[in-house]
Amino acid sequence: MNVRRITRLLKLLQLLQSGSGHNADGLAKACGVSRRTAFRDIEALRAAGVPVAFDDAYDRYSIPGSYFLPPINFTPAEALSLVALASELGRSDRLPFYEPARAAARKLEGALPLSLRRELRQMAQAIRIQPMPVSPLAAKEAIYQQLVDARASHTMVRIQYDSLTEWERITTKLRPYHLLFCRHSWYVIGRSSLHREVRTFNLSRIASLEPLKEKFVMARGFSIERYLRNAWQLIPGDGPDQEVVVRFKPLVAQNVGEVIWHKTQQLEFQPDGSLLFKVRVSGLNEIMWWILGYGDQAEVLQPPELREMVAARARNLAVLYNGSEP
Repeated sequence: MNVRRITRLLKLLQLLQSGSGHNADGLAKACGVSRRTAFRDIEALRAAGVPVAFDDAYDRYSIPGSYFLPPINFTPAEALSLVALASELGRSDRLPFYEPARAAARKLEGALPLSLRRELRQMAQAIRIQPMPVSPLAAKEAIYQQLVDARASHTMVRIQYDSLTEWERITTKLRPYHLLFCRHSWYVIGRSSLHREVRTFNLSRIASLEPLKEKFVMARGFSIERYLRNAWQLIPGDGPDQEVVVRFKPLVAQNVGEVIWHKTQQLEFQPDGSLLFKVRVSGLNEIMWWILGYGDQAEVLQPPELREMVAARARNLAVLYNGSEP
């Protein structure tokens, strides 16, 4: 069920609960759909357990006034967590396209008992969630929504994409398999007709999107976990996974050891206060940039290929600042 249909069903539910009753033509017009679709939506509500009644004498559909959606009794801890998360992450500079979550948090807060609402406001003021900086995606909200709808309806899309691999604007038909928010931006993962394989596309670089009527079937066995494998973050590399060992000096060892960076990591603190950080990853490019962020406090011990990649970047950095080979 796609987002538009869910929104339509909620609107239909509100109309039926209004008490005045509506005929099929009125419901269809109010929801912006055909009469046939209105009938299907009514049956969908009935299948979900909503007692939609029809009055033959007045040709009206309605929901009995005694029916209400089941109440949800939140504990203070549950309400605080939901409101804090939805309010904070729903800000446009935190998690793009989740402003509706912020609006829902306000509605939830308003529906709570006064005593709980006061307690919630006091505690919420003492909580702040500070995620990483995100890409400015305000102009991409329509593209995000079209991708959500395409994934729900299993229909293909045609995108124009400013590729950093081909270094040009490409056009490809995409089967959107999965939407993923990682660190700074939203990504869509799906099979590309141009590349003839599953690829990852950054929403910030999608120049245009055209919904198509062509249906697609998910590739057998596809899952986001299988696709990402043991990627350090987002892009799995070619070839088998590799064992990476990095020695972090005492200055940063404790800081590194306090964070779960990867699902396969193993930590071995040494007598001198340093840390051997071991991890198994699919591809070396992403982890290389992470290691470089620690400068001279991190040394790659293996594999040799990664050690040379980091060393080459370090030499280039020395040239940049010294003007000559170190």
